[in-house]
Amino acid sequence: MCGRYSLETPLDGLKAWLKPWLMDDDRGWLAHYAPRPLIRPGEPVLTLRHEHGRSRTAHMLWGLLPGWVKDPSAGPRPINARAETLAEKASFRGPWRHHRCLLPADGFYEKGQQVQQLETPLFWLAGLWDRWIGADGSEVETCCVITTRPNALITPLHDRMPVIIPTGLEEVWLEPGDGHHRRALEPMLEPWSSDGWQCRRGGQLTLF
Repeated sequence: MCGRYSLETPLDGLKAWLKPWLMDDDRGWLAHYAPRPLIRPGEPVLTLRHEHGRSRTAHMLWGLLPGWVKDPSAGPRPINARAETLAEKASFRGPWRHHRCLLPADGFYEKGQQVQQLETPLFWLAGLWDRWIGADGSEVETCCVITTRPNALITPLHDRMPVIIPTGLEEVWLEPGDGHHRRALEPMLEPWSSDGWQCRRGGQLTLF
């Protein structure tokens, strides 16, 4: 699973990474951005999503609250969705069809080790998001991270790992599309290569 991750990248680096999707009204959250070495479930997270004909950034709570839930205080708020059952589980079917998202990260944690890319600090965690609307018109936007089988790097640490979407395929992933489009996305849900990644614990570095 993916239950902790980091976004420690300095503001200038993050702005350069997100430049294709930033708009004038993003200046508010950019002005208050602070690097976060540890991001936990239930906390607000930065995402990239496609809505109203374009992709742009948004902040959501980590822990998916399906839009069809009547009582938001009852029931689980999953932080992960298994890639193998996205089209089957009631909580994930709708978001898999219409509400895919990306979470920028520069590391994630398994068994006390931080997993990072060697060359490019930032990468995309694949996610799903949904919007819950209360009877009084209040709205809550939430998300979860999609996980898949582990690769050679993660196998000693856990039996699941987050799905990583390659740079350059952001719009392909975010586009709503139809059933044919979703089937074309399925190869992205497979375990990614260990090449170019590292595991770090207490200053000690293990390369794969």
